[in-house]
Amino acid sequence: MKRDTIAAISTPPGQAGIGIVRLSGPQAQTIAARIFRPHRPRRFPFPGHRLILGQIISPDDGQVVDEVLLACMPAPHSYTREDVVEINCHSGYAVLQRIVHLTLQQGARLADPGEFTLRAFLSGRIDLTQAEAVLDTIQARSEAGLRVAAAHLAGGLGQKISRMRDSLLDLLSRVEADLDFGEELPELDCTTLLQPLHTLAGDIAALKQSYVQGRLLREGFQVVLAGRPNAGKSSLLNQLLQTERALVTEVPGTTRDVIAENLIIQGLPVCLVDTAGLRQAHNLVEELGIQRTEEQVARADLVLYLVDASRPWHPEDIRHLQALAGQPALLVRNKCDLPPAAPDDLIPAPWPHPVLAISALTGQGLPALKDAIFQAATGGTSSFSSQVVTQARHHQHLERCQHNLDQARELIASHQPAELVALELQAAIQELGAILGLEIDEAVLDRIFSQFCLGK
Repeated sequence: MKRDTIAAISTPPGQAGIGIVRLSGPQAQTIAARIFRPHRPRRFPFPGHRLILGQIISPDDGQVVDEVLLACMPAPHSYTREDVVEINCHSGYAVLQRIVHLTLQQGARLADPGEFTLRAFLSGRIDLTQAEAVLDTIQARSEAGLRVAAAHLAGGLGQKISRMRDSLLDLLSRVEADLDFGEELPELDCTTLLQPLHTLAGDIAALKQSYVQGRLLREGFQVVLAGRPNAGKSSLLNQLLQTERALVTEVPGTTRDVIAENLIIQGLPVCLVDTAGLRQAHNLVEELGIQRTEEQVARADLVLYLVDASRPWHPEDIRHLQALAGQPALLVRNKCDLPPAAPDDLIPAPWPHPVLAISALTGQGLPALKDAIFQAATGGTSSFSSQVVTQARHHQHLERCQHNLDQARELIASHQPAELVALELQAAIQELGAILGLEIDEAVLDRIFSQFCLGK
């Protein structure tokens, strides 16, 4: 681990009441002492885990930069397990940049993105799942996402992975003991490993499957509003958002481009996408808008296809419903506050998905629509578990680990040499270790921590 001292702004840019400059490393207190003048005399090194009132001054000319509160956290009782100093000053670009510049003049180096958390990981204070949970906490888009990130940050996921890895290590030790000391110990019957391997494979599979929910919490669920012009797509968007986000008129084709907005449905982050009406284009602008609609529909997690229930079925609606039958979609019969043009159960096309009746004008049927969106996203579960995998990297390692366990069981069942079984168990252990950061190369670490901001 690098032994130099790093500094960075740890609060987001913009005007606010407080900004924080953070230092970490062996010279953190020494550098801080050169630019900090306490209001009351203090013995160096400064007392730990207390706020000290004073001023930041320029050593060159003695000019006061700002009145601040200084907090010192001596090693190893700090975020990085190094000496850490946090300077709480007034927020504002000029103040924060000036203080950082002074720390750099006194020997600090500007921190790389995520370097504080990287040092916490390298010092052994947290494992890699906890380090990634720091970023998930910062980027959480809903209470459910925050709850999962907090559970991971507390070590829940890492502990679960560690327990499974320990179980595999126990099985591997039995196989290797038989290989190394077979003449001195009773011969190992490898078939006795099948049941514990079966149990572990099931646990791995369940954790891997949880990525379906975890990805939704991290990335959000994309719901595309589609349909012919004047079906009420923009009105529904406004009603769900409870704001006049999209322009609504009686003129067909008001929406020409894609409009995307976020909302939370039962803890699920949802990206609502309003699109241009699907119809025969009459000019280049309409053609481009319809092309974008088709692109959004193709990659949507869920399509809400709206029809005007007060008008007879249009041939284009029938064609679009047939095209959507093979992907996740809901048929939404809008304008149910008006007299219907035909009975609700008359759908002129094979339609395997739910049908809902709403009024985007009055809000009728919207609770049922929100519930249907949530059920489509979660597969019918009523809530999100805190023990879910949210990182694609974790999912990939779990997938490879499960493959190794399946291979090991096949080798045992076909009475193959124990050496081959040991190789598969070793590979599975390495995959779980990579999730925790026990066996991972520098390029992967760089890719993970480059997603962080400078001050974290």
